[in-house]
Parts: sequence; C-alpha cells; structure tokens
Amino acid sequence: MYPSSLLRILRAACAIGGLACIVLDAPTAGAQNLPKIAVTDLSYEEQVKEYFQYFEAREKHDNRSSSSGQFRDSANSSSGSASERSSSRGESSVVAASGSVTVISRGELRKFTADIKGELLKSGSYRLVQGKPWTQQNTEKLYDIIARIKQGYYLGADYVLFGSINNVDFRQETHPIQGSNAVSFSLALELVGEFSLINTRTYEIKAAFSAMGEGSDTRLANAAGTRIALNKSKVMQEVSRSLGDAVASEMEAQFNPAASTRASRAARNAGPANAPAQEERTVVFK
Repeated sequence: MYPSSLLRILRAACAIGGLACIVLDAPTAGAQNLPKIAVTDLSYEEQVKEYFQYFEAREKHDNRSSSSGQFRDSANSSSGSASERSSSRGESSVVAASGSVTVISRGELRKFTADIKGELLKSGSYRLVQGKPWTQQNTEKLYDIIARIKQGYYLGADYVLFGSINNVDFRQETHPIQGSNAVSFSLALELVGEFSLINTRTYEIKAAFSAMGEGSDTRLANAAGTRIALNKSKVMQEVSRSLGDAVASEMEAQFNPAASTRASRAARNAGPANAPAQEERTVVFK
C-alpha cells in the first residue's frame, strides 16, 4: 500500500470513529517565518589571587696576584730584586620579594544552556540553530560578540542570545533543629546571568535582562556525626531548569514574535476543565 493511500485511510478512520487525530504534514509557512536564534554558552570571568615568594642571592669575586724575583751572585758582587702584586674584588647581592598577583581567567561554561534552549523551543515562538563554541581563553575578545558574528560563529541565525555569568553563590550549611536532636544539612546554589539578544544583521539589541537559577538539597539527621551525602546532581538540575524558565519568561516579555504567552499555551494544551472524557477506540487494518 502506498503511503498516500495509507494516509487517506487513517484520516477517514479518524473521522468515522470520532477520534481527535493529528496528522504530521510539512511545516507551515508561519513556522518557517519564526526567527532563528543561536544560544551561546555562558561566558564567565573569574579573578584568582595567587601568593608568590622570590629569593635570589648573587656573589661575584675577582682575585688577581702577581710576583717576580731575581738574584745574581758572583765572587765580586751580588744583587737581588723582588716584586709582588695583589688585587681583590668582591660583590654580593640578595634579592627577596613576596606578595600576591591577581590572575584573570575567562572562558565559556558548557553547562546550564540545554534547558534554556528547551524552554525556547517549547514556547513555539522561535527556531534554534547551533553556533560554534568559543575555544580560546583568557582574552578580552570573548565578550566581542559582534566580531564573533562577523567571523561566522552563528551562520543561519537571525539573532544571538549571548549570556554571561554575573554571580555564583554556593552554600553548604549545617543547622541544629531547636527542640530536637536533629541536624539539618543543606546544599544550595544560585546562579545569576546577564543576557542580550542581538540581531545578527543590524547588531540591534532586541532584549536585555538578567535571570537567576537556583537549586537546593536538604537532609535531616538525628544522630550527631552522621555522614550525609547531599545530591549535587539534583541541585545542578534545579539550577538549570529554573534558569531556563526565567530566560524564557523574559524573552516572552521583551521579544515575542508569535504574540502568544506561555499561560495561554498551557491553557490550550490542558483543554476545558469540565470536558467529557472521549471514548478510546482502536482501528485495526487488515
């Protein structure tokens, strides 16, 4: 049976059975007109102070010595002469230094962007393209997003969502519970990023905002000295998901070509609250 014939039979069966069918056809013109966005990895810059101590001792010495002697003896006369020279030079120095030097490290973090992309895709307002990652480090050019656009890092993208980490707050705390022998162990992470949506042709900024992701894990123990393993993976996942949700909300508020909101889409997907349940039917082709 040809695919076109099978498609017609499925449509007819759905119409006869009263089923709500969805047929996957070619993308609509509206979907094709959605803007294409490239999401960069999150840039970061950190300053690390390193202690150093330097010690060097130098010594230089130049010694010179010269001597000569002459003597003659005969039956009638005798003579003698002597000469001696000596020279000495000395030089010594000691160099010592200590202190701290600040090292600035820059790069891109290969984390926390998957959920940003996922939330943008779920919005139905954008299409995503994959850009080239930034592989160089310790250079100011990391933040020159215009130069990266011109160098072809984001081919095919109408816009680039450039994000950089502004602050990271990591906390691991232990608190006794008043009135009991229990102890609370907690692990928390907060990440704040700054984002700019840039037009790849005009370099116009279409959206600019900050967004925060946060996650935590808390455990209780009744015995003192109990070893508790906090779930770091859970914390990282919560940070990533909450950051993606915050970015998608800001994008919807500032740049929403489809003119639809996440709340309205969720309501449409949920359907009427009192809608009767549809009878399930199975169509068997022989």
